[in-house]
Amino acid sequence: PIFADEQEHCDQLKQWLESSSVSLELSKKGFHREVTTTVELRPSALSGASVLLLYRWPNGVFVDPYQLASLSDQSNFEILLDSAIDLEVPAHKTSGFLTYVFPSHTGSAPSFLKLTIPVHGRYHEPSFAGEAFASVPIEPPDLLLRTEKCSDLRRFESHSVVDAPCTVSNSSTCSWVKQPLQQESSTVSVMLPVGDGSATMLVCGGTLLATMGCCVALSKYMLKHRIV
Repeated sequence: PIFADEQEHCDQLKQWLESSSVSLELSKKGFHREVTTTVELRPSALSGASVLLLYRWPNGVFVDPYQLASLSDQSNFEILLDSAIDLEVPAHKTSGFLTYVFPSHTGSAPSFLKLTIPVHGRYHEPSFAGEAFASVPIEPPDLLLRTEKCSDLRRFESHSVVDAPCTVSNSSTCSWVKQPLQQESSTVSVMLPVGDGSATMLVCGGTLLATMGCCVALSKYMLKHRIV
């Protein structure tokens, strides 16, 4: 009976992996956006199953840990960052990062999940090719599933098994089964304005001349009024 029960849970977990879907939507404009992820777990709820969404963020955007902490009471998820986030550096001086998102729920994982993460665009290097915007693609997260009642993951030969934190506390690591890459991936792109690199010399030269002019005028004023 124990073996039969485990077999049943493993079969249900496999059905989830093959039938579930993950999609992304992007809202708001400018440098401050919201990424909404919708997860449909099919065919039905699986008792004792845990869900984890693994986001691979590009270097062109970041999440603000302080903002996420302030919104934690209103959020339907908990989030774990794989590294510290520098909020000030431009895109070309940093790298991408990972976030582990654990949907908040009691009992069995619901069959429908929808969560929204605020993201912010980083400043990009000026373009010397006349491009006014930089495109930053954001891919859907990896859907990872596990259940304590299905411990023999060798059954999932056609699926990837990855190690990831068991919970948001990151006190231990568990083996999760990853959903195969969907054929129709709902990648979204953030369009961020960039400066005109060809105008760099003109702007720098103008700034230097303006600074020198102000210095000369100030010096004359100080000499005229004998301000030492």
